[in-house]
Amino acid sequence: MHDLPALTLPALLQRSVSKYTDHPALAFVGEAPISYTQFDKKKLAVSALLEKLKIQSGDRVALLSSNMPNWGITYFAIVSLGAVVVPILPDFSEHEIDNILTHSEAKAIFVSNGLKAKIKNFQEETLVHRILIEDYSILEPEQARICFKEGSSPKRTYTIVEDDLAVIIYTSGTTGKSKGVMLSHKNLVSNAISSGGIQDINPYDRFLSVLPLSHTYENTIGFLLPVLKGASIYYITKAPTPAVLLPALKAVRPTLMLTVPLIIEKIYKNKVLPSFNKNKLTRTLYAMPIMRKKMNQLAGKKLIQTFGGELKFFGIGGAKLDKTVEKFLREAKFPYAIGYGLTETAPLLAGVNPQYTKLQSTGPKLEGVSIKINNPGKLTGEGEIWAKGPNVMMGYYKEPELTKEVLTEDGWFKTGDLGIIDKTNHLYIRGRSKNVIIGPGGENIFPEDIESIINNFKHVAESLVIQQKGKLVAMVHFNREEIEEKYITVKEDIEAKYDELSKELHEYVNARVNKFSKIQIVEPHKEEFTKTATQKIKRFLYERVTV
Repeated sequence: MHDLPALTLPALLQRSVSKYTDHPALAFVGEAPISYTQFDKKKLAVSALLEKLKIQSGDRVALLSSNMPNWGITYFAIVSLGAVVVPILPDFSEHEIDNILTHSEAKAIFVSNGLKAKIKNFQEETLVHRILIEDYSILEPEQARICFKEGSSPKRTYTIVEDDLAVIIYTSGTTGKSKGVMLSHKNLVSNAISSGGIQDINPYDRFLSVLPLSHTYENTIGFLLPVLKGASIYYITKAPTPAVLLPALKAVRPTLMLTVPLIIEKIYKNKVLPSFNKNKLTRTLYAMPIMRKKMNQLAGKKLIQTFGGELKFFGIGGAKLDKTVEKFLREAKFPYAIGYGLTETAPLLAGVNPQYTKLQSTGPKLEGVSIKINNPGKLTGEGEIWAKGPNVMMGYYKEPELTKEVLTEDGWFKTGDLGIIDKTNHLYIRGRSKNVIIGPGGENIFPEDIESIINNFKHVAESLVIQQKGKLVAMVHFNREEIEEKYITVKEDIEAKYDELSKELHEYVNARVNKFSKIQIVEPHKEEFTKTATQKIKRFLYERVTV
């Protein structure tokens, strides 16, 4: 249940402003936060600026910025006029950004100082205004007479209804061409409310935001949800490297965080495991189940202290979590939680509180959402996951045929993910249906399962399993620095060590998979794989024609 007068973004903010007036809302780490009242006043001033720039209801306004308090303020300012936000991922290339601005016909763009260069060559006449988000100055010299004024308010009143389009999110995706996902006010607000049922959040909670706000995962659950609950959100000024993140964790002492599997997997592989493998005694002890659990519990306590000491919810989503890492988190009693969703579902479909996690499950469906396995296999119960609910998108922008492919006439969204639902209604994801490799006997081979095994081999940073000419090929990116530090005295020896590790890895994997999932070739990949915002490898860039 909720007490909002309407499922719209302006209604969500107004409720929080009246309910949590002087509570801290948004801040950079190390700076004093603005209150919910100050948040609202600045939002009104930005809306007034947009009004001066003749932005009207339905106009698209792009948002290309690193995370900061002004990102959220600007987001609410745009939708409060009935205009449509087009959030753009900061990591998108200049070419991708050009395509989005052209396709969306954005009339204005708010851009952060560090990203201005990415739009300097954009020439489309549809983009009339360019605004620097740090201070809301107009970047076009001819419009210098129009300026942002603190304390100003829009002159008109705007009526926003639940089914109005609020946001168009262009997904980077892992399978090719970006699509503009249209999300209504109701899609976003209903999902924020439903997501709040997983974990109790109060006005004294502190979020540390490290994922891009332009991605729907962070946007709904790491921004709209804490605003709904009156919590405070803190942003870092640089990329979340250990040197930046550790002092931020100490300063904020977050109670809730959202992350992607790659971050916690790196912590486990680079920090936790080496401490257990540092000498023969600890390696021997760690191999004993009873001792392993005790050692993992001690490591978990240290890990919680590393994260500030007050963490109660560590949400992991965006990709599948490695099974070995999840086993460690469970034994460490680390308050992790798994969620599952897509941009098209605003995003969350299933999730669970840290107290009720089940190994490799994303938890049960959210309240108000329906999930079913379409055409499940008789023996496995496995099939494509379909979802239905108030959070399911309006469709793909300017792509009616593409929309028809994924939305049934009675409102079911075809996720493209394969999964099963157990007797306790917990959902398990097997993999993307487009990623499944068909074996010589018609078997379904899930590359994600093989990659999980590969990634637990020594010195492997990441991997990708593809099919080439009927053979399973493991493309493996080894950690070159680790290898050089441990083995190499002469730099020319690195290639020989790659060959040696590849042979060891080949045997290691094939001893742990079924007969039709055995890899034929291990191919070292010297560069890091190109990834999406949630750190999933863009598979389509590496797939090859199979004959």
